[in-house]
Amino acid sequence: MEARLRPQKLPQVNEPAPATERCDLADGVVALAPGVAFLPASAALVVADAHLGYEDVVGGALPLWSTAEIVATLLIVVARTRAREIVFLGDIVHGARMSAGAMREIAGSLDLLRDVARVTLVAGNHEGRTRAFRVLGATVEEAERDGWLLVHGDRAARLERRALIGHLHPSLHLGSGATVPAFVACERLVVVPALTPYSPGLDLFSPDFATAVGAWAVDRRHLHVVAATAERLYPFGALTALRGAMHAKTAAASTRGRPFVRRHLRGD
Repeated sequence: MEARLRPQKLPQVNEPAPATERCDLADGVVALAPGVAFLPASAALVVADAHLGYEDVVGGALPLWSTAEIVATLLIVVARTRAREIVFLGDIVHGARMSAGAMREIAGSLDLLRDVARVTLVAGNHEGRTRAFRVLGATVEEAERDGWLLVHGDRAARLERRALIGHLHPSLHLGSGATVPAFVACERLVVVPALTPYSPGLDLFSPDFATAVGAWAVDRRHLHVVAATAERLYPFGALTALRGAMHAKTAAASTRGRPFVRRHLRGD
């Protein structure tokens, strides 16, 4: 079992590689297909930005389907990896104020996870000043596993330490409203994508993302990208190279073919 779960080492993370179910992101950090990180040495899953209870907090009439789906996904990953711990990297819930029914459902969902693994809740900005204590119980401001600082990522960076963060919701924006969540990583920083199905994510090529990741004092030329779907990972290689390729493709598409001419039908 352990041999089967050992990640396949990529030749060079700055080069594209074939689709896979798991791949190395940095020293001791593995990406898994649902969009969660795994620390094999401590057998810990790292989950970012689940935003449990989203439907209730925003006041929609929808049932809390996303909470059940996220928990079901994590139970599958725990069984597959034999993880001993699940670490939520903040924004565990979408907000601290919710109905009593939503509170019970989230508490019950977390209990399901606690039945199979230890659960550590790192607080994020969506937990608010109360840290959503009535819903979540005790939280921590940060954790450390295998030499990595695990923190939400909304506060000033502690640049002297390697860090796994969430908060940024990194994603590839593919046009026509389509987006794909993605890991962004180097040897000093790993940004874990949001697990909530509601977030379109922050465009990796946007100035906002450049500013946000720049606060962690990493050279963007050292960052690589691994897009994540429910079943597969797509290692795209270096962020700078991917950005150049995407821009080149967009430019080529805009100059190809004849300009559009509106045609009018005549009644003859």
